[in-house]
Amino acid sequence: MKAVLIVHNVAIDAEVNEAMQSAGIDCYTKFPDILGRGRLSEPHLNTEVWPGVNYGTFVVTDEGNAKKLMQNVRKIRENLASVGIKAFSWEIDEVI
Repeated sequence: MKAVLIVHNVAIDAEVNEAMQSAGIDCYTKFPDILGRGRLSEPHLNTEVWPGVNYGTFVVTDEGNAKKLMQNVRKIRENLASVGIKAFSWEIDEVI
């Protein structure tokens, strides 16, 4: 099993949802109103100076679907990296 965490600008949530659906993923957890600063996008700190927020989308799935999802996120980053999207993947030992 693999975990994938996608931190992305709320403005591209539809694209992230489509990436998950295309990878065969229909179970996930969304974390709203995440604040942060990345390398390729403006900070999203929900302030007057740095408006905007991110979502965190968390998925635990099999290795094949996780690989497809990471590929889909790479495609989104090619076009929308300046909007803000980053994905992380790691092994899951056990799910109860």
